[in-house]
Amino acid sequence: MLTRYDPSVRLPTAEELPYSDGKPVDNKFQNLIPNLLRSILSLHWSSRKDWFFGVDMGIYYDPEKEAVAPDAFLSLGVDRSRGGDDIGRLSYVLWEEDYVVPTLVIETVSKTYGGEYEKKRDIYAQMGVLYYAVFLIKPKARRGHQTLEIYRLVDGEYQLQPGDQLWMPEIGLGLGKERGIYDNSTRNWLYWYDQDGQRLSTPEEKAALVDQSRQQADLEKQRADLEQQRANQEKQRADRLAQKLRELGLDPDELS
Repeated sequence: MLTRYDPSVRLPTAEELPYSDGKPVDNKFQNLIPNLLRSILSLHWSSRKDWFFGVDMGIYYDPEKEAVAPDAFLSLGVDRSRGGDDIGRLSYVLWEEDYVVPTLVIETVSKTYGGEYEKKRDIYAQMGVLYYAVFLIKPKARRGHQTLEIYRLVDGEYQLQPGDQLWMPEIGLGLGKERGIYDNSTRNWLYWYDQDGQRLSTPEEKAALVDQSRQQADLEKQRADLEQQRANQEKQRADRLAQKLRELGLDPDELS
């Protein structure tokens, strides 16, 4: 369990704590996968301000210990724009966040093992992180493990949940993997899902849909304009014919 400290005791701030572990990622996907999730969430929850999605950011849970740095995490009930400037959070410091623990932590595993199945998992359990997901960038990177494993904290222990897509009612979203295209790469990516299991659109897909709708609307307008043009031409021909009949002394209404 987390230790809550006497508020009268001055604890270090995010500005005073190291905000980078200095460890380079193994490959670009360790950043791309979390950033894709964040961009989808920013689109889907654009009107909400009570959440924060951190990518490659240290979480300080004890002032006497080093930060733990997951590849991504989601916290609910916190100020999304805490800090009020372009820099935002340098780190996620629990005693500066009213001890709001992330609801979900995600680790993306490549060639370098970082204790995702033991050390880090134990820390997240100690913190009280409700959901913990481990995603293998290379499916064969860890024998005996599924490409995506999502655990739920039950009585202080993580229990592996079945399947490779999980609805998380406390978050109001599902998490799963699916083959798709992002950053010109076709592979398995992590996505958010609704309660019916439908994948949420990415910003690129949303923009493409808007563009498609705009093109369809333009096409419909062109068709309507063409029909109007044809109608005007027919009316002009009818008016000319009526005028010629009148010049011949005939009443066009009687001939119709």
